[in-house]
Amino acid sequence: MVSASMEMAAYCFDTLVAHYTGDAVPPPAFEEGQFPLFVTWKKVLNGGEPRLRGCIGTLEARYIITGFKDYALTSALRDRRFPPIQARELPYLECTVSLLTDYETAAHYLDWEIGEHGMILEFTDPDGTRRSATYLPEVAAQEGWTKIETVDSLVRKAGYSGQITESMRRKFRITRYQSSLYTMHYSEYQAYVKRIRGAIPLRSTIKC
Repeated sequence: MVSASMEMAAYCFDTLVAHYTGDAVPPPAFEEGQFPLFVTWKKVLNGGEPRLRGCIGTLEARYIITGFKDYALTSALRDRRFPPIQARELPYLECTVSLLTDYETAAHYLDWEIGEHGMILEFTDPDGTRRSATYLPEVAAQEGWTKIETVDSLVRKAGYSGQITESMRRKFRITRYQSSLYTMHYSEYQAYVKRIRGAIPLRSTIKC
């Protein structure tokens, strides 16, 4: 079974650094496979809680080498919720790579566990519009949400702004899943590159 790894997170950093330097992305140091996957970038300032800077992925299986290469940049530069990550932010970034596994249809909207399951929520709103949204398994626990708060937040994420009723919740279609994830801070990435390649990514070569 393939698990998220240090090498995968380092490859995402390699891809983002190469975007700024214009250098070629070093070949990946992990085996190919096919999984749904996500890349999450967060920014850590002054020892505070990491703040989300971008998170995009796919719920469909992708070859993970091209998938991580694509979504490392898409989540860093084209998440519409945030301005593109700038080169000067690199030293403050951490990257989390997620491989999604164990998709199951939930019996009802509360049939999942906080911290264990991610969710894909699908529903048709009162106006007849079909909507969907997902949260990765770690989101509810990190936010301190209850199950209902998580589900209702997903409804808002899906773009519905009307009243959320209990009868509406009972009609939600929930697909739950689990994930394997690995988180790496930029300082750990620098140490990894020094250990593996005998060099450190030089900030001076990065075009801001």
